[in-house]
Amino acid sequence: MSDAATIPGQDATCLIVVPTLNESQNLPHLLDALIIEAEALGARIVVADGGSTDGTADIANNYAARSPHVVFIKNGRRIQSAAMNLAVATFGEACRYVIRIDAHGYYPADYCRRLVAEAERTGAGGVVVPMLTVGRGIFQRAVANAQNSLVGTGGSSHRTGKTAGWVDHGHHALMRIDAYRTVGGYDEDFRYNEDAELDHRLGAAGWRIWLTDATLMVYFPRSTPAALFRQYFGYGGGRARNLLKHRTIPRVRQVLPLAILPAVALTGLALVSWLAVVPLLAWSLLCIGMGTLAATRSRHQYRLPLLYAPLAGLAAMIMHFAWSSGFWLHVAGSASRHGKASQWPA
Repeated sequence: MSDAATIPGQDATCLIVVPTLNESQNLPHLLDALIIEAEALGARIVVADGGSTDGTADIANNYAARSPHVVFIKNGRRIQSAAMNLAVATFGEACRYVIRIDAHGYYPADYCRRLVAEAERTGAGGVVVPMLTVGRGIFQRAVANAQNSLVGTGGSSHRTGKTAGWVDHGHHALMRIDAYRTVGGYDEDFRYNEDAELDHRLGAAGWRIWLTDATLMVYFPRSTPAALFRQYFGYGGGRARNLLKHRTIPRVRQVLPLAILPAVALTGLALVSWLAVVPLLAWSLLCIGMGTLAATRSRHQYRLPLLYAPLAGLAAMIMHFAWSSGFWLHVAGSASRHGKASQWPA
């Protein structure tokens, strides 16, 4: 393992952090590109590994041995929030910015340089980027279509990426180290939604977040319905934890999916009245219709055959139902825990 004291460029302006867990297929080409960026910026790249078993650690250590810009550390807590906090605590003292890189994404060649330029130009506490979702197989393409359209995202600005401007939240890319440290970094109790939670604290502390249109990241979605469900179940639970922690009110585009789990549960009364299935039927038809329309309009972009266009709507339904389920189950669990705690004597 490399030691910080042996790494040249201790006064690096920028810290580039790559949290990893079994990313052996993606890491080599990612580090090749990031080293070019690090050389241009005078930056350090920290690969923080959460216990990979596929050779990721060996790859990172080999790069660290060959390049003075790369260092490898072990992330005992495994999760991304812990990786970021550990890297900043260990190597961030002399740096001005920290950039978070997701190892399973794709980035333009000048991604980091554009982020730094945007931060310098705007003076923002954080710079966030649009996410363009791209799929390979049929199901991934359907998910990508849903995630890049209104039916899947509710019009989230960092998902559409149509304009630049000041926002409350976006996909994390760059943060000022002083802003990051002022608010205490990521909350490591969050496995999901940790970026939105940190953005809330940044805003409360007076820092502003800039959504840039100067660059973007390409994201590859989950490739199976089960994996997509698990991901969005976690997102829903993370959002619930965030709202409960800060006592905030969800946005309209977040309120609408909350009705999905109750609508599904309501169908249990179908034997009493057929009206019980109306909300679920209306939601299903809306998703399939909007997904099919979005897939048809952008069929050349996503290369999704017209026969499979309704899959975009089905992907959106999985996302909505999983998000709603994760949200309500976390709320119920939180209420149960508080109820039990209140029974104990003071």
